[in-house]
Amino acid sequence: MLAEERRQAVVELVRARGAVRLAELAGTLGVSEMTVRRDVAELAARGELDRVHGGAMAPRAASTDEPGFTVKSGQRVAEKTAVAREAVALVEAGSSVALSGGTTTHLAAMMLREVAGLVVVTNSLPVADVLADADGQREVLLVGGRPTPSRALVGPLAVRALDGVNVDVLLLGAHGLDPERGLTTPTLEEAETDRALARSARRVVVLADSAKWRVVGLATALPLEDVDVLVTDAGLPPEAREEAAARVGRLVVAGASDEAPSRTTAARTTPARTTAARTTAARTTAARTTDHLGDAP
Repeated sequence: MLAEERRQAVVELVRARGAVRLAELAGTLGVSEMTVRRDVAELAARGELDRVHGGAMAPRAASTDEPGFTVKSGQRVAEKTAVAREAVALVEAGSSVALSGGTTTHLAAMMLREVAGLVVVTNSLPVADVLADADGQREVLLVGGRPTPSRALVGPLAVRALDGVNVDVLLLGAHGLDPERGLTTPTLEEAETDRALARSARRVVVLADSAKWRVVGLATALPLEDVDVLVTDAGLPPEAREEAAARVGRLVVAGASDEAPSRTTAARTTPARTTAARTTAARTTAARTTDHLGDAP
């Protein structure tokens, strides 16, 4: 394989997976890590990928860039499915759950159809479509607002609709995660709406595949210290896992294999944030606020 052909293969692997370690690239291509390191340095200089400690990542998009729902639905499906499965395992039958917009939360919503007796609050049109249930097995409350490219409803209407809602758990998607900037979004309105969703929940579970790590959007929605559980996939490098585990309440690393997802957990070393401000009367309050929720467009 010629050097340029090898570099093109590196680019294709990184773009397909989002982030790849040097050892994986060397093993896949049958060359030394030193050779791969030089290739990555050359490709980073061209702007074809981002060089990170121990590996390479796909180039970071602009902080306001947000691909449409259909495009994102076809990206990193195995990793997102594994993340969604681990997150859904944290939702108990008969509980109240909020879901934000995003393709990973959409996968989680499809799995939640197997969980009985849920009350669901969401600002996502695709999630509402998946969970709307004519036979009365669950109640779905859709807030109003302005639609984003991900078909999430955001803005003042959504925020007002979520005031006074109290749910047991929030499954929150992420545009980007960064140890210093926290969970970020492409727009100020989306960040404001994500904060309102987080205020409504006793437990915040963030669903973010490893390609989201160190991606920084325009606006910070939450610091990582406000995340009770972060669910990601096995592609997250060890040093990144350590950084995340030091900030979130619990780190769950899901294997990408559909047959046997693995789980690694780590406790946060900093004191857990207080949840006293969050009300425990979740489902009954969510049901009472139905009249206050914005109508779906």
